[in-house]
Amino acid sequence: MNLDTLDRNFLTGLSSDMLQQTADAHLLHQLVIPALNRLAEAMAQDGIKLKIVSAWRGFERQASIWQAKCEGRRAVFNSEQQVIDISKLQGLAKLEAIMLYSALPGASRHHWGTELDIYDAAAVPADYQPQLQAAEYAAGGPFHKLSLWLAQHAKTYGFFLPYQRYQGGVAAEPWHISYWPVANRCQAAYNLNLLQTTLSEHPIAEQQNVLTHLPALYERFIINICEHKT
Repeated sequence: MNLDTLDRNFLTGLSSDMLQQTADAHLLHQLVIPALNRLAEAMAQDGIKLKIVSAWRGFERQASIWQAKCEGRRAVFNSEQQVIDISKLQGLAKLEAIMLYSALPGASRHHWGTELDIYDAAAVPADYQPQLQAAEYAAGGPFHKLSLWLAQHAKTYGFFLPYQRYQGGVAAEPWHISYWPVANRCQAAYNLNLLQTTLSEHPIAEQQNVLTHLPALYERFIINICEHKT
């Protein structure tokens, strides 16, 4: 697979080329699946059952989530996990509130098929619905063991946590892992101009507001990730 020819449609979630289904019907980049299988096998040896909540999301799906949050039809949370009234915000403040937890369409790392939101199915009842909240992965939460395991072993299998901690942009997401060998190539091929062009051609909610503030949003929320540790 030639990762030097990654095109704009793939990088912004408009194309599903290079994706394959996992055993449980999620879509991932085809180079990620073998590594994911190795990761799951290693976790299983330590009593952790890796389960995927979300993997690849295309532009249209991300745009749907984005629009629902912009219109107040889907909850928007602050850093204390409290629901806020998005109708009281406008301009840059509105975009920043949404992007704390939800990526801009065309700018989600999930567009690359390299990102997974995961939990430990062995730690909860079969009917448990993960909320993807920090408390679930912290000490005393059902997925704390998973967090500790990832901190120690994720890089051995090529994975890292791009939002391991809050650093002024996206909130900490201890459930979000990324396959670095492919994600790093995608990130290198991605740029602000590419995103601007995509959003100009594919309207989204708050489009003019987004385009006005896009350079600042790009720096704060899109390329501001925790470094991969080799």
